[in-house]
Amino acid sequence: MAMPYPFTSLLLLLVVPLSQAANQSPLPLGSLPAVPTLPLLQALQTRAPGSPGWQAGPASGQPLRYMLNLYRRAADREGRPRRSRSLSTNTIRLVQASSHGGQPWAGRWYLQALTYHMEGQPEVEHLLRATVVYLPSLSLAHGRLLCALELVIAGEAPRVLLSPTARPRHGWAEVDVTPYLVLGNSSMGSLALRHVCVRAGRAGGHDAPVAPGHPFLLLYLNDTQAGLAPLAAEPNRHRRDTGTLAHDLPKYLQEQGGEKSDCSLRPFPVSFAQLGWDHWIIAPHRYNPRYCKGTCPHLLRYDFHAPNHAVVQSFVHQLVDANVPRPSCVPYRYSPISVLMIERNGGILYKEYENMIAESCTCR
Repeated sequence: MAMPYPFTSLLLLLVVPLSQAANQSPLPLGSLPAVPTLPLLQALQTRAPGSPGWQAGPASGQPLRYMLNLYRRAADREGRPRRSRSLSTNTIRLVQASSHGGQPWAGRWYLQALTYHMEGQPEVEHLLRATVVYLPSLSLAHGRLLCALELVIAGEAPRVLLSPTARPRHGWAEVDVTPYLVLGNSSMGSLALRHVCVRAGRAGGHDAPVAPGHPFLLLYLNDTQAGLAPLAAEPNRHRRDTGTLAHDLPKYLQEQGGEKSDCSLRPFPVSFAQLGWDHWIIAPHRYNPRYCKGTCPHLLRYDFHAPNHAVVQSFVHQLVDANVPRPSCVPYRYSPISVLMIERNGGILYKEYENMIAESCTCR
């Protein structure tokens, strides 16, 4: 018995929430029908509110703006990773600092001790690089606030002044702290820094002591479970990795007046708002996995990229035994999707999920 298309299962999953969306809040995860869902929804459901350990509130402020800008440079509106992206990884986790009490302002100086806790990172995520992002300069009414970071190493003095690794981008500066973390280890422990700022301005000018936003830590990780999405084939490149039987059979491509196939991609957009997930999935707003539907032709053309087995099966159905089914219309090529989401501990996560959007169809 042939398995149903994934979108059929998703319709079963959404039939109750969608019918009540206008009047009721979404059903809790535990009450959803136990049917297979689309792979992306399966991957995200383990991170959804209601899963064990969830305690995050809505993201806001400078960290969210920074990650949104990063996402827009890395992916298009539908979530497809851009070819020009230069992340060199499939997962980026933003870790916010916990500050230590006390009054940070002392005259013109602002001194704040910060700790970044990184315990509990998944074992499948391997650290490639770590940076701390901060604003080195902020405008004030009567001057500027100039800031820097110091690395705090237990039992050592003086503290190490950290320098930006590159020229600040859009006002943000990044400091590489990878050497101070354990590479390839999911139990990285914690990182201690001191945020140091000084108020510089015109003589006689006075600004109220406004605390600058806390610097945040970015972990560039390789998720070996999701895998870094491979580059898609060039759109104009003709691939022949499925064999040449279709070309070798006499007059195979000389079909005149034969049945025209309608095997093609069909849209199937899913809104995260319909799932009640839009308060923790920041981008994209919709997921359109698409699916393949339609009748495969009697004679499979080369542009269907059909394997030799499908070519033989089509001939057997037409010329030998009609009880043998025709090849089925199925996806041929996929693309990944990038998702920006809030984590259960309040952090922000960018992750690329492989093979999530159907891009073309074939007959198998």
